[in-house]
Amino acid sequence: MAQFRHFEDLPPVTPTWALWQLGFRPFYLAASGFAALSVGLWTAQYAGWLGHAYLAGAVWHAHEMLFGFTLAVVVGFLLTAGQNWSGRPTPGGPWLMALVALWLAGRVLVLTPFGWVAALVNIAFPLAAATALAIPFFHAGNRRNYFFIGLLVVMGIASGSVHLAQMGLLRIPDWLGIRVGLDIVLFIIAVMAGRVIPMFTNNGVAGAGAGRNAALERLALGSVLVLLVADCLQLRGLPLIAVAGIAACAHATRLALWHPWKTLRVPIVWVLHAAYLWIPLHLGLRVLAEAGWVAANLATHALAVGAIGGMTIGMMTRTARGHTGRPLTVDCWEVACYLLILGAALVRVALPLALPDLYALSVRASGLMWSAGFALFAIRYWPVLTRARLDGKPG
Repeated sequence: MAQFRHFEDLPPVTPTWALWQLGFRPFYLAASGFAALSVGLWTAQYAGWLGHAYLAGAVWHAHEMLFGFTLAVVVGFLLTAGQNWSGRPTPGGPWLMALVALWLAGRVLVLTPFGWVAALVNIAFPLAAATALAIPFFHAGNRRNYFFIGLLVVMGIASGSVHLAQMGLLRIPDWLGIRVGLDIVLFIIAVMAGRVIPMFTNNGVAGAGAGRNAALERLALGSVLVLLVADCLQLRGLPLIAVAGIAACAHATRLALWHPWKTLRVPIVWVLHAAYLWIPLHLGLRVLAEAGWVAANLATHALAVGAIGGMTIGMMTRTARGHTGRPLTVDCWEVACYLLILGAALVRVALPLALPDLYALSVRASGLMWSAGFALFAIRYWPVLTRARLDGKPG
């Protein structure tokens, strides 16, 4: 029997306003709302209805889904987890409001002609988030997680490169910064998935027996870092095929050790396994794309919609419930969110592979499912994320 439980079965929620107490609250709401709206905005821009936009068309869409939506989720998660890892407070109240305002300003400015201002703000946001994370980490001597600070700094550099290339001030492809940013997010997901998915699986599914292999862990994470370097150097051909192929095998084997088939009755666990499956699929599609057998954007969307979209919706529901004192069970509304996002990935990637003539339909259908899934999360979790914890604890 699937682990469903309705919110109405839980104790009444205190009306105390708690949106600015911890990073996951405003950033999860902002990211989910933006995810729901951004596809419609991109379509409007592509149709020419937003003619004064600074970043146009597909570049805007890719930049905003990566440095807007995804980075907001990453920052919200890291500010929340960082407080647990370090035992020191991360920004709340006015400082958290300022960080969210900086993120929001970046989303607005890329729709204006003010390129320099948009670039500075979009570089400043991940740097400000890195600083907010660095302070508690350094004070606590939490060296194990210092690398997250560095990754946020590199995300700022990658975002800046997109802007500078768009303004003609940097002679690199517009997509290089986006490709590097996607690799960084892939590495973050790979690290966090290795830390939490086996634990969540064994805690949530009796007898699951999810395991880890130290050598395989090093290979899985190391291969993603090598891929990042290869993309930075714009390597093509056989070297890229070899790196992506090794990474695909390593991550597929890693997932198999977690026994995903044993999680099918526990939605809050299986969604993480289903999302992670898109990582070896993405890497495999990169091999096929480099060989000229499939379109490269299918590999990109396997990562962006399947892995990133699926992992964010799964982790947002789980961490939001855990950090608001709710049981780690879900109802039919959350399962609908999971199915809509993972379904959007399947439609966006599998349909064009099977029926290339339906490419335009796959884009529209996938966009509709994506927007519906995140809109449903934002509506459903508004009372969860804006009100105090059920157990009365801070956070």
